[in-house]
Amino acid sequence: MPTGVASGPSRDCPICPRLVDLRLSLRDQHPDWFNAPVPSFGDPRARLVIVGLAPGLNGANRTGRPFTGDYAGDLLYRTLLNLRLAQGEYRADPRDGLSLTDCLITNAVRCLPPANKPLPEEIAACRPFLTGQLDAVRSARALVALGRIAHESVVRSFGGRMKDYPFGHGAAHTLPGGLRLFDSYHCSRYNTNTGRLTEEMFVEVMTAARDFAQA
Repeated sequence: MPTGVASGPSRDCPICPRLVDLRLSLRDQHPDWFNAPVPSFGDPRARLVIVGLAPGLNGANRTGRPFTGDYAGDLLYRTLLNLRLAQGEYRADPRDGLSLTDCLITNAVRCLPPANKPLPEEIAACRPFLTGQLDAVRSARALVALGRIAHESVVRSFGGRMKDYPFGHGAAHTLPGGLRLFDSYHCSRYNTNTGRLTEEMFVEVMTAARDFAQA
């Protein structure tokens, strides 16, 4: 597979009926929204790849760019800018001119799931697109999984067994093939509002992943 940003599911991907029904309903309600599987975003020669869960209703599902338009994106892109993994200004708009440097963002599930909770069969159905993206970025040295679902989907993409790679915030694992996987709680508003994840905790994981990727 060529190096870079891999092709993902088609705009009208039919694989997951529940996600298709939600997509079509939202197209009727909000015809000006993106309302389609969200492609990866970032540097095709990245040494660091970030894997999120799925598009948010008012975030990537609306704007068409991962983590763009919701609170999780505010924290993520602020951190990337501070760590010099992004350039420009993040204005929660895919036309803001923001670019990523040595970093690429993708999701375990490309379509918006109801209540932000994809079913196991939907995660599995979308995994080939995640695997294809991870295969395509041959320059990658480190991955960051935002949350348990992203972590488990990454591990399965590499043929690993869950018992050998337990998820935990701040944990780091060497995957088959040598890539280093760093775990973080998802940078969602719920996690930060409840104190499960502080900005300092998130920055610490992202800094460790960047430093490993760029060493």
